[in-house]
Amino acid sequence: MTEFVMAGAVAKMKTHLDGDLACYTMPIGEQLLPMNELIGKRLQMVFKQQINCVHCGRLTKKSFNQGHCYPCFQRLAQCDICIVSPEKCHYAAGTCREPEWGESHCMIDHVVYLANSSGLKVGITRGTQVPTRWIDQGAVSALPIYRVSTRLQSGLVETIYKNHVADKTSWQAMLKGSPDDQDLFARRDALAEACADEIAELQQRFGLQAIQPLNTAVVQNIDYPVSEYPLKVKSFNLDKVPELEGTLMGIKGQYLIFDTGVINIRKYAGYHIELSSES
Repeated sequence: MTEFVMAGAVAKMKTHLDGDLACYTMPIGEQLLPMNELIGKRLQMVFKQQINCVHCGRLTKKSFNQGHCYPCFQRLAQCDICIVSPEKCHYAAGTCREPEWGESHCMIDHVVYLANSSGLKVGITRGTQVPTRWIDQGAVSALPIYRVSTRLQSGLVETIYKNHVADKTSWQAMLKGSPDDQDLFARRDALAEACADEIAELQQRFGLQAIQPLNTAVVQNIDYPVSEYPLKVKSFNLDKVPELEGTLMGIKGQYLIFDTGVINIRKYAGYHIELSSES
């Protein structure tokens, strides 16, 4: 018996913490579907062969940069290379596509952090995106280590640190289970010592107040609603196979983990889907 059917454009899952537990809600059209309570349910997802740009709403045959049509991908500052490489900040160079957007998104406080996702990594996020960014990456623990005044500065600090520690998550490893425990305080202190001279140079360049160590920050632990992790990670591709079906075993990062494979919901933002559940 079918329990529910929901249809519409899907978007990146909304997240929050309930204690240490990551809680997920998936937007489908105008509705919000609580996902944690669907763990253990048999679901069917069908791509209805329609994609609308997440920014302007126009129909597009292909999605760019997680849900944008090509004109928006070419025009918007949020789709520029400096979003993934903030040390190449176009605003600081005077070449930002949308200076007003840069003012509100890049010229604000950012946090540099250490996280344990598929292993230890360094990362950055806007201060307003803590802990959302950590949940989206599937981190089981995270520790803020610096607060900086701009996105450019966060990228420069991250560049120094990534000479000593990874700056990316292996999504396949992240989805196979919890990584080995990390003493984030000990790793923070060791990395701070290794990077001290280069960080001092940045502080001399931008001012001590611009790059502040967060020595009193605490570790945020995160648990995920997963009943069973896959032994082998097989990823669904809605562009090639528009239907998927399986029992939802868990959610981690922005991935739904089924007994038949995994799917990155964020990748399919703007795709119109029909999602149904059977009892």
